[in-house]
Amino acid sequence: MFRRPRLPAFPVGALLVGGAARDLLSGRTPKDFDWAAPDPEGAARAVAAQTGGSAFPLDPDRGYWRVSAGDVQHDFVPQPDRLEDDLLRRDFTVNALALHADGRVTDPTGGRRDLQRRQLRMVSEANLRADPLRLLRAARLSTTLGFRVEPATEAALRHLAAANLPLPAPERVREELNALLLHPDAARGVLRLQDLGLLRLYLPELAEGEGVSQGGFHHLDVLHHGIEALHQLLARSPDATLTLRWATLLHDVGKPRTRAVDPTTGRVSYHGHDRVGADLTRALLTRLRFPADLTEYASALVKAHMLPLPADEREARRFVYRRRALLPDLLSLMLADREAARGPSSHPGTRLAYARAMDRVLAALDAQPEAPRPLLNGADIMTLLSLTPGPEVGAAARALAEAQALGEVITPADARALLQTWHRERSVRKT
Repeated sequence: MFRRPRLPAFPVGALLVGGAARDLLSGRTPKDFDWAAPDPEGAARAVAAQTGGSAFPLDPDRGYWRVSAGDVQHDFVPQPDRLEDDLLRRDFTVNALALHADGRVTDPTGGRRDLQRRQLRMVSEANLRADPLRLLRAARLSTTLGFRVEPATEAALRHLAAANLPLPAPERVREELNALLLHPDAARGVLRLQDLGLLRLYLPELAEGEGVSQGGFHHLDVLHHGIEALHQLLARSPDATLTLRWATLLHDVGKPRTRAVDPTTGRVSYHGHDRVGADLTRALLTRLRFPADLTEYASALVKAHMLPLPADEREARRFVYRRRALLPDLLSLMLADREAARGPSSHPGTRLAYARAMDRVLAALDAQPEAPRPLLNGADIMTLLSLTPGPEVGAAARALAEAQALGEVITPADARALLQTWHRERSVRKT
């Protein structure tokens, strides 16, 4: 018997199985509950009534139901005819557990012993082979639970990673990788993927950086620099968004494909790696079926991470105006990038100069957290400059907005004078 956290009363005849049983037996409160019930619909409606959640069918043909109650989720499936046979088909022994309403535990594989040992052990290699996503889950669970992978299981994982098994659906891969990246120790989890041979399968663009040395500001190869940048990000910003975590991990993903060596000096360069990296980031996240807005934002962060920081307050205001949509995330990425670089070119002076430039941008952002309201609208601009609707109006509006953000115009009269000068000079350049 054990003391469990408060949770809804067990539905009639239902069993709690898998990860939820594992977590409760470990003293943790799960947010996802997997139930096996004689009547999944009835059980779902009962739990929905207890929790104030909503019940709905997931797969009516198979009798699968779900209850969402705030940030807690309950899934219900029909109870198997032979419980132990069902548990023996699961991935790891700590997940091959069933908890009964009276506190009894069905444990055909020794999962409770492995919980006490904080050990991740496969039920069988055949079970891992049956669903290759379980290889990713091993890396994720060993990271998020802090468990040691049992030696025979580790050997099986390495063997299967090299066995050319069919890749799982991208959406399933995405969810496993997201769960890993959202953990505080995500950097160690990515290293675990590399160590097991899984990185080249699921994030091949990132894996290309292994062994690509850099020098200069860098003391690590491209791959490990990206992983260290993720570590630095989470050390300073433990609440960093998932998008920022992905962008930080992938920020130098374009370097292997842009690496060039000057035949005369032997100097290594990566010209355009920010642009190439943005394209690779977009392709990778699209392949994993991420939403378009997340994909584009992460790609934009990668593309902008090499921007020079401003040398004075006026340039800091310009930086904020031009990159407002990416701030403050871009600064967090840039700082993580710099702190992950401890090569021979990195010394206290350069680090201090970088920190001061960062402070300038933050001060400018604090001074103007939102874009100022335009002094003139499109109709005003067309009337003032005798323009018809078209690109010229947009260019004028952007010129005015930047001048306003820099504090160069304050009143509508200032705005009109600036636009007239801008338009006159532009017309001269065109002739």
